[in-house]
Amino acid sequence: MNETNQKIGRLIYQIRQERGLTQATFAKKLGTSQSAVNRIEHGKQNLSLDTLGRISDVLHKQIIFISEGAVSLRVEGGHKLSGEIELKTSKNATVALLCASLLNKGVTRLTKVPRIEEVNRIIEVLTSIGVNVRWTTSSDLEIRVPKALNLEKIDKAAARKTRIVIMLAGSLMHDYSHFKIPYAGGCELGRRTILPHIYGLEEFGAKIVARSGHYDVTVSRHLPKEPVVMYEMSDVATENVIMAAARFEGETIIKQASANYMVQDLCFFLQKLGVKIDGVGTNTLKIKGVRNIKKNVTFAPSEDPVEAMTFIAAAVTTNSAITIKRAPIDFIELELLKLKKMGLKFTTSPMYKADDGSTNLTDIKLYEHHGALRAPEEKLHPLTGGVGINIDNLPYFVPIAAVAKGRTLIHDWVYEDRALMFAEMKKIGVNMELADPHRIFIEGPTTWRTADIVAPSGLRPAVMLLIGMLATPGSSMLRNVYTINRGYEDLANRLNSLGAHITVVNEV
Repeated sequence: MNETNQKIGRLIYQIRQERGLTQATFAKKLGTSQSAVNRIEHGKQNLSLDTLGRISDVLHKQIIFISEGAVSLRVEGGHKLSGEIELKTSKNATVALLCASLLNKGVTRLTKVPRIEEVNRIIEVLTSIGVNVRWTTSSDLEIRVPKALNLEKIDKAAARKTRIVIMLAGSLMHDYSHFKIPYAGGCELGRRTILPHIYGLEEFGAKIVARSGHYDVTVSRHLPKEPVVMYEMSDVATENVIMAAARFEGETIIKQASANYMVQDLCFFLQKLGVKIDGVGTNTLKIKGVRNIKKNVTFAPSEDPVEAMTFIAAAVTTNSAITIKRAPIDFIELELLKLKKMGLKFTTSPMYKADDGSTNLTDIKLYEHHGALRAPEEKLHPLTGGVGINIDNLPYFVPIAAVAKGRTLIHDWVYEDRALMFAEMKKIGVNMELADPHRIFIEGPTTWRTADIVAPSGLRPAVMLLIGMLATPGSSMLRNVYTINRGYEDLANRLNSLGAHITVVNEV
């Protein structure tokens, strides 16, 4: 069977489901038979360019993987945004929940799952080792874990495209005494140590050694004799240690734990599985696990605060008034305070709960600032663990600072290379001075200019460039945006729903 046809068929199937079309309805709109649609979706039909064009027209979405070429975005900037946008659920919470599903021998159902490349890669990894993962609707997943996994069959190519695979260690260590995890990939933001994972999991009897191309994990399970102190307040490492604790019946105390949004969602999920966790939302967790978990559970990750900040930045940078619905306010309230002190006007609705029953949501109405924003008096910098400005939100202050009057210092101390990617904003007119690999000065307001730029490998820096292009009158091109699709579902079309003019371009 032709591999390209298989890729196209899977993509058509996914988009058809997203559009809520049955095979019969889709076939009628396409002017063909249901059996022909079935052959197409199973990769058993050769497709002409004309047929692909008609399929794209019916689905109202371009078929992107018709070649190995890159996907790029052409941005006609200078247009104001307006209207409402509802946030998708969190990428970072979802991938943690997918890894945590291995702890449960019952049926795990995740609802409102974002259809993004990072999620696709984790699904590919889980499927490759024998987990039954299927989309039951356009946004709901059903996960069934067999009695035994074939860990030797792990999809190395998919695993190496995401750093999240390291979290499999915390789940797999309960059932396997030895396994290998491919080296993790993801955004190229500089060297990121896995020592917090190594030191945390070794307290439970898991020894992780870096070998050629993979991590070698050897396990002799035991409950920690004293509190586990996190070597670094890392979100992913904290999640890994929580999963390690989740199937020990005794009590584990974790100190210096991250209290970030994805960590909290993982805790809420495990609580539904019967794991007792005290201290959720704090930096000290007390966990009493369940040795054998077999429970049918349905859970929805909460909305993404980073996506909220993305749309905030898009509105502010383009001097637009929009409403952002279902924003997790507890995780962006400091960012909003910083913007308020810079002169931004906004209102928030009364709080209500996310589908997880715990996360506080609100609707944020942003108003035009008409160029009245002022640079912050103090530097902008992130903190770890769910306090301070979120690490992933910091880049979105770059285009915001670019439209504010005065000089802004942004200190991105976490990653060695991310601030270097910020310098790409110079190409679209931002007056920026790189003080060192971690600190940049921005002098605003910016006189924007169009540019043709290859997207940097960092997810947030790539989106930051897209936001700047939205404010730039004329036509700009952001090339090879796979990294954006890793973390955002259909971002271009969602921005277009607010009045942006973005065209998806498939380049050979």
